[in-house]
Amino acid sequence: MNNGSLPLAGVIVLAWGAVYLVTQRITDPPLGTGTTLLIGTGLTVALIFGYPSALRGPRSGRPQNPVRDGQHPGRPGTTIAAVGRSMPLRSGLTSESARRTAQLLEPLLGGDSVAITDRERILAFAGPGADHHMAGDHPVAPAGRALNSGKTVMLRRRSELGCTTDDCPLRTAVIAPLRDGKSVVGTLQVYRLDGTLSPKGVVEGLAGILSLHLELAELNRQQRLAVNAKLDALRAQINPHFLFNTLNTIASKAHTDTEETRRLLVRLSDFFRYAVRQEGHFAEFGQEYFFVRTYVSLEQARYGDRVQVRYDIDPQVLTAQVPVLIIQPLVENAVKHGLADKVDGGTVTLKARVDPLTRTTSIRVSDNGVGVPADLLRRISKGEHRDGEGMGLRNIAGRLASLYGERYRLDIQSTENRGTVVDLRIPLG
Repeated sequence: MNNGSLPLAGVIVLAWGAVYLVTQRITDPPLGTGTTLLIGTGLTVALIFGYPSALRGPRSGRPQNPVRDGQHPGRPGTTIAAVGRSMPLRSGLTSESARRTAQLLEPLLGGDSVAITDRERILAFAGPGADHHMAGDHPVAPAGRALNSGKTVMLRRRSELGCTTDDCPLRTAVIAPLRDGKSVVGTLQVYRLDGTLSPKGVVEGLAGILSLHLELAELNRQQRLAVNAKLDALRAQINPHFLFNTLNTIASKAHTDTEETRRLLVRLSDFFRYAVRQEGHFAEFGQEYFFVRTYVSLEQARYGDRVQVRYDIDPQVLTAQVPVLIIQPLVENAVKHGLADKVDGGTVTLKARVDPLTRTTSIRVSDNGVGVPADLLRRISKGEHRDGEGMGLRNIAGRLASLYGERYRLDIQSTENRGTVVDLRIPLG
């Protein structure tokens, strides 16, 4: 082993260590053994093909074939590993993503044509033979063997390909299964025209990387579903008592102050329209700020001077992207649990700042209300709260974790009969 291989061996050992740490120790729950092996294998293949080591031979001293060296003709230095980092299959196994992936892989796999299929049809075909092996057609018959067995199929003679077109230029093929977790969902097919076979290990390695991208696409889809579910939970959490009490307030003013009644009905309509129809998971702080003020105006119509709200907003924060329906529930908690039960009421303060150095947005909601009992605060901080306790904060924290991972902070401090402070810090968007 020469000096080129020793660093590569060390990098591979470190890579496997990192894969084990992430998939088995950090991820909760741990990923399956098969997933861990798949990620490790794909990363190893990417390192081998992207690293100038003895396993690939010296870079100089011989003429290079850009295709066999894993480089795109006309694009020096573009390796399989480099292309792998931008595989379109990260968006899932679709016709468009398969077409772009096949076009990327065709010049890199040491073959003449590349096809990507799902279990039913050809999604993309790039290279000679594309005139009759077209997207939407059934895959060549031997692809079924790879799909059913989950093993790579080697076709060494033209007669084995199952193509009925007499002048088809394809002579051999290597067909490797594509997986999403434990399920075989498609195939990667590499054809040659000269009668030789593309290296089985290379095709399987790339199929492994593509499978990893498909699995990541599914994880991303599930994460989006989870985030959507949490957003729906927050929307459903809009307290029906708030609506009932607000309508009662409006009804009580209907005979004495028609203009105030009209104004409150408009604001109530604005409130629910924003809560239900807001698209996506992020909005400018200015929009959320308007939503908060709409909510506050409705509560002040009910509580009068017992609920005061002070705003301390840095103008720079108005255009910052923040998660929708995050700030208003914090203010509602302060009003509902902090001030509503206090005889003489109190003040809620909403403060927001942008820190360009740390690229974070800081939001503080504080009140001088009744505070949170020490035992309840302890249970909330330890995640041991009982049914119904801290539900709003749990939904908020869960959604923030889905959106930001560990890149956010949500801190709560409270003293009975003195008030509560909730600090939120999120990445600047």
